[in-house]
Amino acid sequence: MNDDNAEQIADWNGSTGQRWAELHAETEGIVAGFGAAALARAAAQPGERVVDIGCGCGDTTLALAAAVGTAGHVLGVDVSQPMLEVARSRGAGVPQLSFSEADASQAALPAPTDLLFSRFGVMFFAQPLPALRHLRDALRPGGRFVFVCWRTPRDNPWAMAPLAAARAALGVTPPPADPLAPGPFAFADEARLRGLLVDAGCVQVDLQRVDAPVFLGATPRRAAELATRIGPASRFLREQGEAQRPLIVDALERALAPQAGADGAVRLPGSTWVVEAR
Repeated sequence: MNDDNAEQIADWNGSTGQRWAELHAETEGIVAGFGAAALARAAAQPGERVVDIGCGCGDTTLALAAAVGTAGHVLGVDVSQPMLEVARSRGAGVPQLSFSEADASQAALPAPTDLLFSRFGVMFFAQPLPALRHLRDALRPGGRFVFVCWRTPRDNPWAMAPLAAARAALGVTPPPADPLAPGPFAFADEARLRGLLVDAGCVQVDLQRVDAPVFLGATPRRAAELATRIGPASRFLREQGEAQRPLIVDALERALAPQAGADGAVRLPGSTWVVEAR
């Protein structure tokens, strides 16, 4: 695996990966709608060969396998062993499906591939241009690359509102973040993303904005607890120490309570790019 991605790989094989595997149902509730939009855009066909990059617990991999049928094949690739264990268990008995624990930015991929797909799995590469070129090389001529990635932090209050409340509770003012650093929002800038894909050898690059409410919890308290386990606020809590959890959870509950709907649940806006290139 690429040493440049070592920090990300260690994180997804450590507490983060284990937590996402344990909270699979909750994380799926956050990302499923955006993934469905990307799957619809990808429109996998019977008999196609597909690679699912950053397949996680296998939700999109299973959907792709159903679309290609037994005449096709889907390979799910991820660096996270805890999440792949969930995916392999769920995909047992599906003959057109396999999984690989690997860094897709440099691992050997089956070629020629008809479709490269990713739901929030391509924004973490330390060297995005070489990674995208490597992925492009696996595609057959005319093959499709379809993925979904987050737009800017300000367009995603579901992630940033809890983080802002957590920082305020502890009086922390962070230094300016590098918007190009590997992470959830690394591909937020439309011009940069288009440029990377073109420089990687892709054509017919199209970005579609997809917005949807993100369900965080049935109550403000549950939303606050989830935000301290998944997303930017959870990373902040790890940095500050577990002893700060009660204070942060209480602060998040107070901040999220005004956002609760008539049913008591907390839903905040989310915004993504659904990208297709050839």
